[in-house]
Amino acid sequence: MSALEGVRVLDLSTGVAGPVATMFMADFGAEVIKVEPPGGDPARAEPGFATWNRGKRSIVADPAEPAHRARLDRLLRGTDLLVIGDRDAAAQDGIDVDAITAGHPGLVVLHLPPYHGPAPWLGGGESHGMLTAVTGVSLRQASFEGGPIEFVIPKLLYIQGIWGATCGLAALLERRASGFGQVVTVSGVHAMMEAFTSHLTVRPDAPPVTASFGPGGPNPSYSRFRCADGEWMFVAALTPKFQAQLLKVLDIEDVLDDPRLGGQLEKVLLPENRDWVRKRVEAVFGSASRAHWLEVLAAADVPAGPLLERADWLDHPQIKAIGMRAEVDDPERGRVVMPGVPIVLTGTPGSVQAPAPRLAEHEDDLPDWDPRPQPTGNPPAAAAGPLAGYQVLDLGAILAGPYAGSLLAELGASVIKVEPPAGDSFRVRGFTFNRGMRGLAIDLRADRGKDAFYRLAEHSDVVIDNYRPGVLDRLKIDYGTLSRVNPEIVTVSLTGFGEGGPMSDLPGFDPILQAASGMMTAQGGDHEPVFYTIAINDVASAVLTTFSVTAALLHRQATGAGQRIWSSLAGASAIMQSGELTRYAGRPPACTGGRDFAGREPLRRFYTVADGWVRVEATPEQVDSAALHAAGLPGFDGFSAPAGAASEGVGSPARAAEPGAASEEANSTARAAELDAALEAALAGVPRDEAVRRLNAAAVPCVPVRQLNEMLSDEALMSRDVLQLNELSDGTPYTTTARFAALSRTQRGDVLTPPGIGEHSTAVLTEAGLTPAEVEGLIAEGVVVQGQPMEVVLLTNYR
Repeated sequence: MSALEGVRVLDLSTGVAGPVATMFMADFGAEVIKVEPPGGDPARAEPGFATWNRGKRSIVADPAEPAHRARLDRLLRGTDLLVIGDRDAAAQDGIDVDAITAGHPGLVVLHLPPYHGPAPWLGGGESHGMLTAVTGVSLRQASFEGGPIEFVIPKLLYIQGIWGATCGLAALLERRASGFGQVVTVSGVHAMMEAFTSHLTVRPDAPPVTASFGPGGPNPSYSRFRCADGEWMFVAALTPKFQAQLLKVLDIEDVLDDPRLGGQLEKVLLPENRDWVRKRVEAVFGSASRAHWLEVLAAADVPAGPLLERADWLDHPQIKAIGMRAEVDDPERGRVVMPGVPIVLTGTPGSVQAPAPRLAEHEDDLPDWDPRPQPTGNPPAAAAGPLAGYQVLDLGAILAGPYAGSLLAELGASVIKVEPPAGDSFRVRGFTFNRGMRGLAIDLRADRGKDAFYRLAEHSDVVIDNYRPGVLDRLKIDYGTLSRVNPEIVTVSLTGFGEGGPMSDLPGFDPILQAASGMMTAQGGDHEPVFYTIAINDVASAVLTTFSVTAALLHRQATGAGQRIWSSLAGASAIMQSGELTRYAGRPPACTGGRDFAGREPLRRFYTVADGWVRVEATPEQVDSAALHAAGLPGFDGFSAPAGAASEGVGSPARAAEPGAASEEANSTARAAELDAALEAALAGVPRDEAVRRLNAAAVPCVPVRQLNEMLSDEALMSRDVLQLNELSDGTPYTTTARFAALSRTQRGDVLTPPGIGEHSTAVLTEAGLTPAEVEGLIAEGVVVQGQPMEVVLLTNYR
């Protein structure tokens, strides 16, 4: 039986985010019908379409046609989950969400718009480049010159899809209890917030960060280095333990004696120190080969790994060993190699069910969905999140493990952070990844500590860990043991490289997988490799964990069976390049970057203006227009253009959403380059906001490239729960991200804060049934620590 067997999904989305969401549902057994416009999903032109739409049926429908609308209405009566892209765009196509939910009160609608509210670019279609520009992500990416960077993978759209799928499943879980559906919105801005949450934790009066650290990032002990043989490697000495060991291995411990550091490793991150420390480290790594240094660092237990090529990742022995290389016979592309399923539910494993369908392939082969029963009366009182009532024990440390628990808390679960008495070593720097949890500090090596943990597990639904392989067995808190305590328990283990294969026992850090999977070399292109500022594999792994938990809980709700789940950063690194890693005979090359990469093609890139940058996403027809000449851009003579050509916007039916197929005219490289150069010269002396105004008035899609802190003055965004103000103990204000999704009926509304070490130990153990005397005895023996609330400290960001 599949985890989502019996779940029916009607997918009206196009592009990337929506199809990625329903891809995961199809992989785990949901019936997904993809409803395409008469011309098909514009993303059919993209290689990634073969992956994002695998396992689905395809029909064509124009809601304006009575016969088509009648068929959609019949399907809706039997649908559990309806997926749409932008709500306003759907309304223009005849899909009225309010009317649909009124007529089908048990339906869950998953709404995945490109932006939070109306998109600030012409056309409003899905666009990773425009989204990262206007939300500040592009300017925060480490670079040589500190300007905006175009990403070669649409990572925020992938995150939006997976998190959207999680939230949709969570709403289905809640529906099985209440009988009522709701509208669940996960926007492109929500995905940005989720991926960039630590960088949005700032003092509002702090000056904007100029990310001109170089493409290796700001941390000299957490960066990529070129060795004597010209090969690159990444060293992930993030915590003080690893940093001290690295300096010892390199025989440069004397840097700590320098008065500029004064023995404090934290000062390495200060702007006045990072360059000279980096040069010391670079000089040593440049003295021997990569193979030598990898061997030396492995012997010293310092995490490190080689930078490899993206094109080779799906053929790597480790990727094959964990099932992340899949092949299908696609009806249009032939034999297709693609990333597999990155999470393993051992009781109900997912799989690539079938290739992506031809357009309208299933017009005459649709399932006969019986109508779903609809609730009557009024819905019950709103719960604080669709997962209210579920309890999660989170043993995770550093980033991905704790963040998974925090995201489940965002959806209403009661999450307990279980850590050793000394605490998670990353909890101060990474406090934002621990928000929403209660804290239990307990020594699981002690027999009485284990016994207390078993008592907790009896009353819990999920246990999450990101320990190294073998640790759970040694501590006797593995799935086999816990399932004897609680047969319905769901456990999730997240490791660096997964279970099985030559690298399964190695520690994994986000950038080590950025390096191994080819992300760094692909972004760097023909120049130096680039370390992504976003911890994309950590974030993706956390979000994938939440999806696996909701899928397993849906299965348990139907059958009563718990199960063990495992996933890996390696699997996440493949799915975060799903479109780019998809390959078949004759596919066009995947995008690669370069030095301070400004864009993938002319007229779809960043442009320098008098006081910053703008991001344009246009066709030659839109730029080659009398309207643009009339906008008065200096130095631009204009060209003649077909009448009406300038009316298109991003995501209009005449062009694909990003990453989309360019028009036939745009394929004329010489002409596009000429227009690009003219536009660049015309914009050079124009202020940013004036350039945006003029170009949009000329029907050329354009947005300002903004700093992260500019969102604080964006009233439209701030009114939609993007950021919230908090205070440090001395009254200093700072921001954190607010809500990661909007749920129409079960929205959590409180402020999530991180727990202190053991802050809630007594309370959670008492709730598990331990007597006050038992808890006091554990505290007296040092097995449990009862701590205080956490005092938040804002540290220099490490990436």
